[in-house]
Amino acid sequence: MFDLEDGLRIPIIGAPMAGGPSTPELVAAVSSAGGLGFLAAGYKTLDAVRREVDAVRALTSAPFGLNLFVPGRPLADRAAVEAYRARLQRLAEHWQVSLPEVVDFDDDAFDAKVGLAVELAVPVVSFTFGLPPRDVVDRLHDAGSAVVATVSDVDEACSAAGVGVDAIGLQGVDAGGHRATLDPGAEPDPRSTRELVEAARSAIDLPIIAAGGIATAADVAAALAAGATAVQIGTALLDADEAGTKPAHRAALHDARFTDTVVTRAFSGRPARGLVNDFITDFDAHAVAAYPQVHLLTSGLRAAAGAAGDPHGLALWAGTGYRSARSAPAGEIVRDLWSETR
Repeated sequence: MFDLEDGLRIPIIGAPMAGGPSTPELVAAVSSAGGLGFLAAGYKTLDAVRREVDAVRALTSAPFGLNLFVPGRPLADRAAVEAYRARLQRLAEHWQVSLPEVVDFDDDAFDAKVGLAVELAVPVVSFTFGLPPRDVVDRLHDAGSAVVATVSDVDEACSAAGVGVDAIGLQGVDAGGHRATLDPGAEPDPRSTRELVEAARSAIDLPIIAAGGIATAADVAAALAAGATAVQIGTALLDADEAGTKPAHRAALHDARFTDTVVTRAFSGRPARGLVNDFITDFDAHAVAAYPQVHLLTSGLRAAAGAAGDPHGLALWAGTGYRSARSAPAGEIVRDLWSETR
């Protein structure tokens, strides 16, 4: 089984970024550099996940990871989501997109994706948006996989330790994209990544992966000094050569017109940090805590905006250190970050 404490030449993990950025080429480049790249299985078909795992293995013999979304509870407040759908209708007409009907539940083929990870013996499997059941952890261990639970506070970290995972991914408030809160309706812990790592270090006896706001060598050093075993970078890789980030998203990371990030539920119904744009300005105050229902409603709108190159209709996920993202090969970004840290 892969050892997260001793198995990395460079203690830097490439975050699984669903929606396109985490390509097999990006994952392989991070792993080949001595870190650990992660594929994102979220929103993908089973066949697509299989193809991407095979593609990574064709590109590198180094270990890599696969991230799965844990399904939540069925929809509790249909009326609120229907009202949000009605509010989105104006934008749908602008983009000539048909909004889907509101669904009660969607498990993102969780059981089948777990089965695929077991079949393919993926070296590391991580979980987001919930904790894997103990029997799932046991199955993955039997297949030789190390298991990581991604959480957003110390109480969640303690709960994750109780289901037998091998490491904890701990996300602070600075993290870009979705925060890994176990309860989609809860407000995430407002502490920084370093503060959370320091608090969790005395509460759990597992390796901790510090995630959120890791943009510079100083950030890496601070997280490791706080007790993290490794750090996870996502935003820092968005403009990497191998990333599948949409051109409009790449450009926005360096565009002087985008001056701030904010945590919003407007795009998915879950708390997620992105660059402030017109979509957030128009819809944030009306968004509801309903995932994946809101995500499914806005997916076609975001796709249309991406095809048109309009950054104001995209979810421009980015952490607070987004200005440090640079265009370069991913392996170079990882090696340079570690060299500067040392």
